[in-house]
Amino acid sequence: MTSQEQVARLLAMVPYLQAHPGIGVAEVAADYGITRRQLLADLNVLWMCGLPGGLPDDLIEIDMDAAESEGVIHLSNADYLSRPMRFTPDEAVALLVALQAVAEMTTGPVREAARSAARKLSEATGQQDLVWLSVSTGDERIRETLASAIDRRQRVRLTYDGAARGVTSYPEVDPAEIQMRDSIAYLQAWSLERQDWRTYRLDRIADVALTGQSADKHGSAPELPEGWFDQSNGEVTLELAASATWVVDYYPAREIQNHPDGSATVRFAVADPAWLDSLLLRLGDQARVRSPEGVGSAAAAAAREAIERTETLFG
Repeated sequence: MTSQEQVARLLAMVPYLQAHPGIGVAEVAADYGITRRQLLADLNVLWMCGLPGGLPDDLIEIDMDAAESEGVIHLSNADYLSRPMRFTPDEAVALLVALQAVAEMTTGPVREAARSAARKLSEATGQQDLVWLSVSTGDERIRETLASAIDRRQRVRLTYDGAARGVTSYPEVDPAEIQMRDSIAYLQAWSLERQDWRTYRLDRIADVALTGQSADKHGSAPELPEGWFDQSNGEVTLELAASATWVVDYYPAREIQNHPDGSATVRFAVADPAWLDSLLLRLGDQARVRSPEGVGSAAAAAAREAIERTETLFG
């Protein structure tokens, strides 16, 4: 934990404790995702904070005896910190993107709650038109059927189109979780034929049918390996041919290195991997990914699929 993280937590904690007088130490620790020991250390820091001057009436008052022996927190003399901190624009946009992803992946009350929270956050921060998210989550009916089957522990039969779209299989599976990597949603399910965990892209599931059987217990579904976006800190570096440098006039770049032949090395911020895949498909051989590893694999797969479908249709 850095001192910057602790300061941010303390600034958020003061108005929270004022709004919940007598709240339990264990509850506060759970809400902030820290240990009881860390919370008590935070309270000891707050105890020495206040207005300039450092006189007794200037400092925040905390009953540390009650916190340590009774497990309850009483905080006072901090009216100047009665309102929580506001989101920064970057924090607001990041939260909006997360809420949109939740709304795309879920159904029913959870989806409505995510959409409602996103609307309220947009109105409160003025970010209504600044966030666009593209997530490959497949057909809504299929997604709802799978979510219901997971909740009710029901076995299903998938109609699944392989990567080439020319190979269709009908695996019988026990669905476990819907997970997301690089803006693509996947179903983690136990394959009865393979007797092992298998991963299925939701946008390649053409149909789902309930078998009428209950799903067996297979333990926790494995987590998908981290995609390039998880490891990139939201950045990608592209080598652009001279004919593709128009991109920097339309999309914000964090760093541009121009070369004598007219080409450029450009570092972009990426909030949505789907946007990058679309850009790479548009640029074709005019762009080359420099870093991180794995960027562009989805775009390359989409290009191969388009070629295969064209050959299937027109020979």
